[in-house]
Amino acid sequence: MVMASYDYDMGIIGGGAAGLTVAAGSAQLGAKTLLVEKEKELGGDCLHFGCVPSKTLIRTARAYHLMKNGPRFGLPRVEVPPVDFREIARRIQSVVASIQEHDSRERFCGLGARVETGWPVFADEHSIRLNGRSFSAKNWVVATGSSPAMPPVEGLDKTPCLTNKDIFSLDRLPRSLVVLGGGPIGIEMAQAFTRLGSQVTVVEYGPQILAKEDEDMALAVMEALEEEGVAFHLKSRAAGVRDLGRNRVVILQKGEETLSLEGEAILVAVGRTANTEGLGLEALGIPFDRRGVSVDKRLRTKHKHIYGAGDVIGGYQFTHAAGYEGGVVVSNAVLRLPRKVDYTFMPWCTYTDPELASVGLNEKQARLQGISCTVWTEEFGRNDRSLAEGEKRGRIKLLLDDREKPLGVQILGPHAGELLGHWVAGLAGKVKISTLAAAVHPYPTLGEINKRVAGNVLSPKIFSDKVRKGLKLFFNLKGRACELKEEE
Repeated sequence: MVMASYDYDMGIIGGGAAGLTVAAGSAQLGAKTLLVEKEKELGGDCLHFGCVPSKTLIRTARAYHLMKNGPRFGLPRVEVPPVDFREIARRIQSVVASIQEHDSRERFCGLGARVETGWPVFADEHSIRLNGRSFSAKNWVVATGSSPAMPPVEGLDKTPCLTNKDIFSLDRLPRSLVVLGGGPIGIEMAQAFTRLGSQVTVVEYGPQILAKEDEDMALAVMEALEEEGVAFHLKSRAAGVRDLGRNRVVILQKGEETLSLEGEAILVAVGRTANTEGLGLEALGIPFDRRGVSVDKRLRTKHKHIYGAGDVIGGYQFTHAAGYEGGVVVSNAVLRLPRKVDYTFMPWCTYTDPELASVGLNEKQARLQGISCTVWTEEFGRNDRSLAEGEKRGRIKLLLDDREKPLGVQILGPHAGELLGHWVAGLAGKVKISTLAAAVHPYPTLGEINKRVAGNVLSPKIFSDKVRKGLKLFFNLKGRACELKEEE
């Protein structure tokens, strides 16, 4: 039997988080690797138009917000001049450029991976056509990411509007901004632009923002944004959009009521569409739709040597999820170690102020799955460091099953994404609640809230009447030394 000969062991289409993870892993393991990216620079949407620029903007907006709110911290009130968004955009690009060095062509060449630029099309199951040339590989990975979804709203295709592709490079701050979509991107940008000085209105089709989150947590985020000036229209559908020149108009259908919203700019943030067009997947018979390419638990498509990873397969559209999926591909394709994806404890965070971070199941998901659970909470208003920081809003929620095994954790509060790391490790490592409750944290820290909520589970058992009676019997304890008297 003659073995087929290919140019490369591993071919990767897409230079975002998933593709770069596969490229770095396979090349360093000794697989001859080809990485194809349609853009001039590597890094994908996250680096250039997503995670990095958005978090940089959010940090700038928070700093400006604190400058305007000195009296909250015992400081004098100062008149802060308006922002120059060109300076903000320059800072964003400088941060992107710094990280770009880590995702450079030279770095991946140093690791052993060849990088080509262009738009590839599958010629057959093992080869692509790129810039008039043919490249073959034993294994392929489709990691082409996603793009902003454009809803079927009348007039939207004829009206200038913003997406995450261009909102970070504006030459000036819009006086007013209408955000279509109450998901993480829309909500993060709504707060950031409000803090910088824009008048922001959010339009959401559903009954709450952040639809995947528990109602109480999402409501708390919305209330925080409303206090800062963001206006919300829930259960509202954008029926039409018009361009008035200086401003844009969004026609809303809110039940039986029709409303007209006017803003200088419109941000479309209603979800993502998988980048599958033009790859030639149809000719290979690989199933896909606008949500993504169909893959199995080992991330294999219909053709077992062609994998999918990252946003292009739908599911958890996070950079860290894409990196995780890239590692699963390397295990299966290069190491030949059968490995399936497991999203049981996939964490995520919405970077509003306060942040909202989750891992595992929340109450909404537990109800949908018919899982019985108990919910334990602890308020940030009872955390000493939180009070010192002036951050009273928020809580942590711990879900336990009938055997008191953790099902999930949600944290709404300052630095929630960082605090969640405690639970990501604990849940993944199957750490007992008693171990978490016994852990010693430095004082005063926000992290103590993790210990407190775990302790809340154990306290009713440790300090129960049954335990007190037993100790009194065995050790002759004398009981309470003080009783509160009711006022007459």
